[in-house]
Amino acid sequence: MNHPELPNLEKTNEFSLELKLFLNDTRSNLKGSERRKFMANVVRLMGKGGQRRAEKELGWDRKTIQKGTKELDSGFDCIDNFSGRGRKPVEEKLPNLLDDIKDIIEPTSQCDPTFRTTQLYSPLTGVEVLRRLREDKKYSPEQLPTVQTIRYKLNQLGYRLKKVAKTKPQKKIAETDAIFSYVKTANQVADSTEGVIRISIDTKANVKVGPFSRGGYSRQKVKACDHDYKPDTILKPFGIFLPAHDESYIYFTESNATADFMVDCLEDLWPMLKTRFKPHTIAINADNGPENNSRRSQFMKRLVNFAIRHEVSICLIYYPPYHSKYNPVERLWGILENHWKGQLLDSVDKVVGLARTMTYNGIHPVAKLITKIYEKGVKIGEKAMERLEEMIERIRGIEKWAVDIPCY
Repeated sequence: MNHPELPNLEKTNEFSLELKLFLNDTRSNLKGSERRKFMANVVRLMGKGGQRRAEKELGWDRKTIQKGTKELDSGFDCIDNFSGRGRKPVEEKLPNLLDDIKDIIEPTSQCDPTFRTTQLYSPLTGVEVLRRLREDKKYSPEQLPTVQTIRYKLNQLGYRLKKVAKTKPQKKIAETDAIFSYVKTANQVADSTEGVIRISIDTKANVKVGPFSRGGYSRQKVKACDHDYKPDTILKPFGIFLPAHDESYIYFTESNATADFMVDCLEDLWPMLKTRFKPHTIAINADNGPENNSRRSQFMKRLVNFAIRHEVSICLIYYPPYHSKYNPVERLWGILENHWKGQLLDSVDKVVGLARTMTYNGIHPVAKLITKIYEKGVKIGEKAMERLEEMIERIRGIEKWAVDIPCY
């Protein structure tokens, strides 16, 4: 478009179509403070009543013109904050909303049993979460956002509201509902009680060390073996996870992941727990595995001795059979498995080193190799176990899945 010669804007009673197109085209090609100052300069050329005329003839906004005038007079350009526009997030009005949603969804969430993704799955719907916010957290209907917003916030928190066949448990025993009810209550009490630290423990599938393919892709071309019949060694991982702090501690052994190995890892972690949290009680989430169930005599003996030696009570909170994926530490294994995909775990140092470099919610785990040798099948006699039973307390109805070890 040809630029017209600018007439004396102060004496021009009516703008021509060509002049209007030129001024608005020039304005649209400028951004930010440059646009505002151009508008202010044009208005100044119009003389008295220029803002009103610009609004009427050109459709310009008076507030923008006034802002540009201030920039011309002061010599300082205003910085635009476009990201601050629009509706504020609902958590600004309800600062505790996200924590309350976590409290509702956390006890029912589980990781991907195949460890192929790091998504968390939950059977609760957005409608159900909204209902529990009203009934359990005492929000009024006027305070709460829409169901769609609740779903969006759940996705932001990392939860996936979708029915997935692989997350369905294989079986359900008669005590499952009672166990889950106790787990939910016991975990909430542990997290809200001063002097109680909750940890989640579990072992992971054995890691064969050697030039073997673990799936995934690598940026570098690496040759790997399709079969792993003769590994250099086999590492057994054991994890201790602090759900309230997103901290994780991973221990490896080339020996056997026995009850003694697990309690030795807890002994290794205890100085840190004692110094930082000064707990009088340790609440332990676990599944009912063969080496750490409440009927495993050596495991119970070591825990009773641990409680006596360190003057700390222990609450064993087991998840029901076939529902171990609800145990918080399982999420750690999902992230670790995805972290070292495409890598050749061809040495012990590389396995432990890669475990240290992964992150859970931005926090690196502590990873250690335990070199002690552990024998399988270590147990105590029936009479010794009977004496231990007198020193522990089992919750009636779910005796195998809820055990308290008082501090004597």
